[in-house]
Amino acid sequence: MRRRLAVLIGLFATLAVGLTACGGQGGGGGAGGPGPIQGDTLTIYSSLPLQGAQRANSDAVNNGAKLALEEAGNKAGKFNIKFTELDDATAAAGKWDPGPVNQNARRAVQDKTTIGYLGEFNSGASAISIPTLNKAGILQVSPANTDIGLTVANPADPGTPAKYYPADKRHYARVVPKDDIQGPALAQAMGEDGCKSIAILNDKEVYGKGVAIQVEKAAKANGLQVTGNEGIDIKAPNYRSLAEPIDADCFFFGGIVDSNSTQVYKDVAAASPDIRLYGADGVCQTEGTADPESGGLPENLAPRFKCTAPFVPAEEQPEEAGRKFFADYERKYDEDNPEPYAIYGYEAMKLILDSIEGAGPKGNDRQAVIDQAFKTKDRPSVLGEYSIDKNGDTTLTTEALFGIENGELAFEKNIEQK
Repeated sequence: MRRRLAVLIGLFATLAVGLTACGGQGGGGGAGGPGPIQGDTLTIYSSLPLQGAQRANSDAVNNGAKLALEEAGNKAGKFNIKFTELDDATAAAGKWDPGPVNQNARRAVQDKTTIGYLGEFNSGASAISIPTLNKAGILQVSPANTDIGLTVANPADPGTPAKYYPADKRHYARVVPKDDIQGPALAQAMGEDGCKSIAILNDKEVYGKGVAIQVEKAAKANGLQVTGNEGIDIKAPNYRSLAEPIDADCFFFGGIVDSNSTQVYKDVAAASPDIRLYGADGVCQTEGTADPESGGLPENLAPRFKCTAPFVPAEEQPEEAGRKFFADYERKYDEDNPEPYAIYGYEAMKLILDSIEGAGPKGNDRQAVIDQAFKTKDRPSVLGEYSIDKNGDTTLTTEALFGIENGELAFEKNIEQK
């Protein structure tokens, strides 16, 4: 009897050691991860397209992030912060590419000092990096993602959002409104412009297809007729065969600049000389859309084009903190008219830094930092006051409407959604 009892005690001890070695759900590494990060230096990575037409936006995001870090003295709480910029694009693709996205996420995971990840810029890229970072329990904050399926169920994309979170807990947040805010804003703008019918093409990517669906849904809810929503081959030399059958007074393209958007707009405009042209934040930029010299729309099409984006340019900032940010940015980088996404890079970094500081002595504990980010409530910021909800979404609901003047985006008004 004594021998049997000794054997049982030994088995229980072995099991206890094994469970301890496997790790628990808490601690710095998320599910099954390591404990707190050792040392007094923590690393934050950014992963953005530093090649292609979106490079200007990405550079602005990184510059905004560096400004926030500099203002904080390169520290968060008692910890020193190292910022490393990674490129998720390739020259061959001319835009973000799955290979670098995977490599960047794995690099962050393999670095034992990683506490935060600023990215991605594109929703399709985040669909790749989110699961990797989720398993490692690393706070991820996007300055630009708008696809709804990254955080809530998207009926058009089965399995969302659960398929992105294998650890069955959230680690991802964003500081821009998602496309169920942008879609209705665009539909409202179209209706106010007198649109009665809308034709839609999209680039088949996570973001492009997603925002096209949201615009279609909102347009129908507003009584507008949607004549079609079709995907394109972004490598096609032209889109005349898709443009010629279009019978609508307005047109929307769901996609990014690097998805051959200018050619799409040119072909649709040529086939329908009176049609109005619309886009969302993926094409709402100077380089590649507003500026003809950088491959954007020709001058004769500029009066027919409008787009929405979550940002407000420097001169239209309603918040004193926002105006101060752009003034500081211009002094730091000697840019009179910085890309508006700079402010989102700044706020994304600020949110990460404040989450580290808010965790106090556990600022080197990955899960503690994630928990702090998800506790964000009525946060005063350069973007205005906002909270982060349980899904990781911002409560901001303002979209800005832009036209084109003299080869640059021209702010028209804000469109508030509830």
